[in-house]
Amino acid sequence: MTVKTEDKIDKPCGQPAAHRVYYAAKRAIKSHATGGNVLIAATVLALVVANVPYTNELYKEFWNQQVRLQIGSFNVFSHGGHAMTLLQFINDALMAIFFFTIGLEIKREVLVGELSSLKQAILPVLAAIGGMIVPVGVFIAMSIGSEYIAGAAIPMATDIAFSLGILAMLGRRVPISLKIFLTTLAVVDDIGGIIVIATCYSSHIDLRLIITALAFLGVLMLGSTFKIKSKLFYLGIGTVIWYLFLNSGIHPTIAGVLIAFCVPSTPVFAPSKYVKSIRRAISHFHMEDDESLDRRSMLSHDQLDWLKQIESASDKVVSPLQDLEDSLHPLVNYLIIPLFAFANAGISFAGIGLSSVVSGLSLAIICGLVVGKFVGIFTFSWIAVKLGLAPMPKGSDWRMIMGVSALGGIGFTVSLFIANLSFDSMGAAGVALLNEAKIGIVVGSLLSGLAGCLILKRFLPGRK
Repeated sequence: MTVKTEDKIDKPCGQPAAHRVYYAAKRAIKSHATGGNVLIAATVLALVVANVPYTNELYKEFWNQQVRLQIGSFNVFSHGGHAMTLLQFINDALMAIFFFTIGLEIKREVLVGELSSLKQAILPVLAAIGGMIVPVGVFIAMSIGSEYIAGAAIPMATDIAFSLGILAMLGRRVPISLKIFLTTLAVVDDIGGIIVIATCYSSHIDLRLIITALAFLGVLMLGSTFKIKSKLFYLGIGTVIWYLFLNSGIHPTIAGVLIAFCVPSTPVFAPSKYVKSIRRAISHFHMEDDESLDRRSMLSHDQLDWLKQIESASDKVVSPLQDLEDSLHPLVNYLIIPLFAFANAGISFAGIGLSSVVSGLSLAIICGLVVGKFVGIFTFSWIAVKLGLAPMPKGSDWRMIMGVSALGGIGFTVSLFIANLSFDSMGAAGVALLNEAKIGIVVGSLLSGLAGCLILKRFLPGRK
């Protein structure tokens, strides 16, 4: 039997640490890159619906419908005693699941990925730091004294799905090290975004609810310490923590990240114990059983019991962290993020001229994403390599790093999320500023994606 080389690469068992890192990164790349197409489609659809005369009002009104999950007089989806709108449900509840998967991804990267080794992590970490500091600096320089200075964090994010989607379009010409570099950079970027959301977008803190939430977090940590592997345990208590955060004044998406950090990364069965378990179960099946198994679809009670032992052992050899990350990625990539984009990217261009794009808030965001991200990522990478702090990604050169630095300016999902947080509480003025911010995010991300794609297409090697 011939085994394809690609199949060999996909199997992490029995491989050294470098191969485990490669395998973990490759899974993350595949997961995010394929979701990029759905995200693009949802964004285009939102822009169309928001600008067609017969659907634009319906689009706006649709997101203001109330969402209820009520038990008696208690509504789970309530904030400050008021039922959530559909838009708030997407931004505060569904996006908490998105940030939960980010937390799982960060924990995995720290344990077995690029962030598990200082030597491997130093280049993308420093590049990400530069890619956060410089864009924020550019935005502040262009908005000092303005009413939109609160949106300074908007251009600091990198959208991993969009950026990896563009790399995927370039096929096998892209060195895997370059994809890993961009993936790790985006993960560190997400950490920065989480810190900003936690520290800058919290208000009216209710200490009683915070203390209660921390107590439940302590229960999750004890569960992890005592090796409780039930996913229902972590998700059930996690839902309570999310509700407490939602009503405490701290943004509920932070709860998703903290809960993820409590999920165990070790399986119930060690791989060696798993192999012994399935060998023992399979040994009950004898050669003479083959013909009877071929003839009938119904198993005997003993055969069913043996196969259930194998199924149970297979569930227990995968850690809760890996299992949840693997299970939730399709939900996040193909439903939650596209739904978030569809709900938030609907920009009405009525009454908006070219001057709105080349001035004010929109221009500050565009410059932050297109110029600030590129300069920050490339400059900090160059300094790290020239000072000998980190090696260049294998098979890459500075022209390729330039292309990836440009792709780092695609800030779509998290940038939209931070824009909502920045201007949501400013009333009518905030609505106008949010629309300007969305224009800046879409245009800046589009320009960054186009620039990165053209640079990489020009300078990537012609063959794999």
